[in-house]
Amino acid sequence: MVALDRPRRWPAYALAVLFLGYAAGKAVFALQARLGFPGGPPVSAAESSGYFMEAATAQWLATASGVLGACVAVATVTPLGRRVPRMLILLVLAGMLLAVGGGAGIMILDGFVGIGVGWRWYHGVLGAVVVGLFLETIRSYAAATRRAAG
Repeated sequence: MVALDRPRRWPAYALAVLFLGYAAGKAVFALQARLGFPGGPPVSAAESSGYFMEAATAQWLATASGVLGACVAVATVTPLGRRVPRMLILLVLAGMLLAVGGGAGIMILDGFVGIGVGWRWYHGVLGAVVVGLFLETIRSYAAATRRAAG
């Protein structure tokens, strides 16, 4: 039987690796001044011309968000990160879950139902894995810090 109140570190580390992979993919596209994500559906020039910011700038900002996401994920399992107030980290994780869950939700819907974006079934599986890892990271952090705080 699995103890659900036991904190686990591996989901946070796996999530950090996925965030760094996201950041690396976005950096590649930033260097090419293209929108999209390697391995994902293509973004046509007509679609990307209506944005308020240059493609390279948008991709560099997405690269930074991926690195920041990896840092937050690792902070949930390291002693240095555990010094940050619990409510602040939980608030940040909730905000990240909304953003990541939104993107993963689109991947899941389009991958399995087809809403016209171009994601395939395996992207939908990846989206479900990311949401699962994120939820387990939050649960594990909450369990570990509840014990330390109480």
